[in-house]
Amino acid sequence: VQLVESGGGLVQTGGSLRLSCAHSGFSFDEYVIGWFRQAPGKEREAVSYTRGDIGTIHYAEAVKGRFTLSNDNAKNTLYLQMNSLKPEDSAVYFCAARKIPAYYSGSFFPTAMFDYWGQGTQVTVSS
Repeated sequence: VQLVESGGGLVQTGGSLRLSCAHSGFSFDEYVIGWFRQAPGKEREAVSYTRGDIGTIHYAEAVKGRFTLSNDNAKNTLYLQMNSLKPEDSAVYFCAARKIPAYYSGSFFPTAMFDYWGQGTQVTVSS
């Protein structure tokens, strides 16, 4: 499994960024994959992820209505469109994935369940 993020940068409050995660080495419909972030001094938290087999998408409350998760199957790339950015969105953003357990039918996946991680990309929102 390989996950390579890109698209981070510096943006002003209210601006937009689109993060990309090029993924390979696994079948998308057997995995849950998504975006996580970690700010200095804080725990890593889920931003948004999708269960590849049934297409459910989870969003953290803090980003609902502002961020949109999507996947381009032809390009094997997961996107996170981030609009109306706020300073509190500043963090290192990681792409992560794990194989969906055969016994699990739910749509919630704790951060600790994710096995594969990209190197991260920095997002900084200036006030």
